[in-house]
Amino acid sequence: MALLPILEVPDPRLRQISTPVEAVTDETRQLIADMFETMYAAPGIGLAAVQVGVPKRLLVIDLQEPEVEEGEPVRDPRVFINPELYEHSDQDVPYTEGCLSVPDQYAEVDRPDRIRARWLDENGQQHDEEITGMLAVVLQHEMDHLEGVLFIDHLSRLKREMILRKIAKARKQAA
Repeated sequence: MALLPILEVPDPRLRQISTPVEAVTDETRQLIADMFETMYAAPGIGLAAVQVGVPKRLLVIDLQEPEVEEGEPVRDPRVFINPELYEHSDQDVPYTEGCLSVPDQYAEVDRPDRIRARWLDENGQQHDEEITGMLAVVLQHEMDHLEGVLFIDHLSRLKREMILRKIAKARKQAA
């Protein structure tokens, strides 16, 4: 396994629209393993392939929710290949989102609280599920990446520009 470099705004590769994964191969499974290692090291709870420079319709998620208070997080890695959302609730819920490609910045985004999706897993198995809660939010966030959309694109222009200025200022100070 290998740690992959995570692209950060304003890298134009983050705006690429990802293409479908044609077949789940050993190369695909190696990319998945590398993406999980990269996501856990970052640390994050979701990562789309395009964020590591591979514009394919592939993403990984692990909410890593603690089993007990202050306990070690329980890993539940999930792989979504060629995911499609085909139904969602009419009710949106606000959630404070962050992104490994928009480092150290958070903002509230409204998204449907219930979705229905289909996808393939790392073994090529087809899945079709109703998804709710945090997993629904994270899946929608990561699927946005597949279309070249960042969570900051859901914000007002003013809020988006403030976040981008904060990132530029932090980079300048770190240099």
